[in-house]
Amino acid sequence: MTTKPQGVHLVGSVCGATTASDAFRTALKSFPHRLRRLPDGEPAHRSTFIGWQMGVFAHTPAVLRTYDSSFNYLHQPAISADEAQAIVAGMPALKPGYDDAALESWAEFKKLREQGEIEQGVKFQVCLPSVFCVMCLIRPGFQQLVEPLYTDALLGCLRRIEAEVPAEDLAIQWDVAAEPMTLEGAYWPHFEPFFEGDVFEGLVGRIARLVGAVKDGVEVGLHICYGDMGHKHFVEPKDMGLMVQIARGVLEGAGRRVEWVHLPVPRARDDAAYFAPLKSLGWDETELYLGLVHAHDADGTQRRLQAAQEALGRRRFGVATECGLGRTPTEDFASIAQICAGIAAQVV
Repeated sequence: MTTKPQGVHLVGSVCGATTASDAFRTALKSFPHRLRRLPDGEPAHRSTFIGWQMGVFAHTPAVLRTYDSSFNYLHQPAISADEAQAIVAGMPALKPGYDDAALESWAEFKKLREQGEIEQGVKFQVCLPSVFCVMCLIRPGFQQLVEPLYTDALLGCLRRIEAEVPAEDLAIQWDVAAEPMTLEGAYWPHFEPFFEGDVFEGLVGRIARLVGAVKDGVEVGLHICYGDMGHKHFVEPKDMGLMVQIARGVLEGAGRRVEWVHLPVPRARDDAAYFAPLKSLGWDETELYLGLVHAHDADGTQRRLQAAQEALGRRRFGVATECGLGRTPTEDFASIAQICAGIAAQVV
């Protein structure tokens, strides 16, 4: 008898959430007893993933890419190295704001837990973007200069979160949402590497260092993503091979345990070839979540689930959607919740 998927993982954003409490309650009601970790839904100004990080550089707009109203990248003239260095040297300290957002949500999480709405043992999940992902917002010519400054600022946010939230209550997810496109060779318009050396080693090493920066005792996981602009990938994965390579490289290089990895599964892929790379997965101590649940597609979800089970054998895994649910229509969210309830086992 095939074991049911072990729980559900929420990538980050939650449908219709205007506050963290809204997101927590919606998630708990929609996926009862199936969530080991609970994100705050990325409400309000954070609903567009990293789009709000452009405001972090409002004091120095010259370092940002420019876009039209449809978020199409507008060409900008090249800038000299001397001019770029002078601009960055005069830039005030960066404040990404992830710590402020997380601690505000943590206060709401604690309140709901004290009221019995959040079960004991469910962890507070904080989602942070990889630095390379945010550098996609930065204008060419500035990325190498801004990257170390933003890295320090983002890790400063992490340190503050870790100082305020008890380790046993906290889970950090690093969102790897640009690197797959770069490694697929889909550079335009955002994803061209700006550093020298081997691209795979450079990107995976950067992710591994972020994962390794999470202090001992705090759970950490990966969300590997192919994009969700307009509910479409930037590029379609051939199979799960590249994702598995990225995850393996990070797990080997992080210098610490990684509690979970989330990988996407396109709606059209229920074939054995797509899931075949999972056969060489390894890392049995890391929870695996496959984003194979798609709205209004219970039959397709079952086919994708069966293909995954055939590839993984006795290896247990949980289910998820491909990406976050913040921009998901209400009726689609309800369908996803219903499908998950039908296929996933309770874990809390």
